[in-house]
Amino acid sequence: MVPPQMARVGTKKTLFVNFSTICSQLNRDQAHLTTYILAELGTQGSIDASGGLLFKGRYQSKHMEPVLRNYCRNYVLCVTCQSSDTELCKDSRLLFLHCRRCGSRTTVKNVTSGFQAVTARRAALRAKTQ
Repeated sequence: MVPPQMARVGTKKTLFVNFSTICSQLNRDQAHLTTYILAELGTQGSIDASGGLLFKGRYQSKHMEPVLRNYCRNYVLCVTCQSSDTELCKDSRLLFLHCRRCGSRTTVKNVTSGFQAVTARRAALRAKTQ
């Protein structure tokens, strides 16, 4: 997989330049990967006209690599044979990962919001609640 290329847009936004290339390499829909990345990073964003992903916050490629690795592990690689020749199918409100190589079919979790980092100091938050 090609490493992610990030470019800063202004002072508070980041552009994932080769987003469409990575989506085509992973054989995944841009909307699904966008939803996953935005949920994992806990930010807002959209796909721009050039096919890149524009989102709020300052991120570098070292921040994006583990997110893409987790996405591949959960939504691209086959659990049985570790092949990347898979497709996502939705059947009766469940999301299935169907392997074209070995034929296995496993359920995967729907994309939900990921880890939300505590940005304020914990001592200050605890003092307010008490």
